[in-house]
Amino acid sequence: MVGPFAWFKWVALFSDWKIFAEGFTITILVSVLALALALILGIVFGVLGTSHWTIAKVVARVYVEFIQNTPLVIQVFFLYHGLPHMGVMLPVFVVGVLGVGVYHGAYIAEVVRAGINSIHRGQMEAALSQGFSFWGAMRHIILPQAARVVLPPLTNQAVNLIKNTSVLAMVAGGDLMYHADSWSSDNLYYGPAYVVVGLLYLILSLPLATLTRRLENKAGVSA
Repeated sequence: MVGPFAWFKWVALFSDWKIFAEGFTITILVSVLALALALILGIVFGVLGTSHWTIAKVVARVYVEFIQNTPLVIQVFFLYHGLPHMGVMLPVFVVGVLGVGVYHGAYIAEVVRAGINSIHRGQMEAALSQGFSFWGAMRHIILPQAARVVLPPLTNQAVNLIKNTSVLAMVAGGDLMYHADSWSSDNLYYGPAYVVVGLLYLILSLPLATLTRRLENKAGVSA
């Protein structure tokens, strides 16, 4: 009986390496753009969640609770299958960036909110007394101080974001997992395909995971 990791299967995979390289490239692009979107949403809603305006806090809380408590798969499926019924057609690449970015933006918002709350409220009061607006105080005084606190969990979110781009395989997103599924379904060479995919995700995620540990250790020493 031929094993799942027979040598001829590896030979076939290496001969079709461009298929995996294309998926790897798409995964990197989706990850970078989705992370940028997640950071923007996370900072905005994280700040809103600490404001004194009730409406702003409610909006931030609704966003965070709704996104965190519904599966990412459902959110991506809605963007891909639901929006067309409303007359909105998005390329699958955009679906991936929006789906993953909005999803992780909710988690980053909580990280940012916790970081801001770790800064003594006297900092904000002093800034306001000096003529800063709320947003000006956040930008120039509060957020720079909170950055040291939130950086380790932010890098951890980046790792999770990279891995979650694999959800695009369910909507033919052209990412790494989709290419692996498509290639192996044609020849049933699943073993080598998934080993290579796992290693490629590891290449992307491991440096960030290592950075997270170093930042956490540095923060512990500083504390």
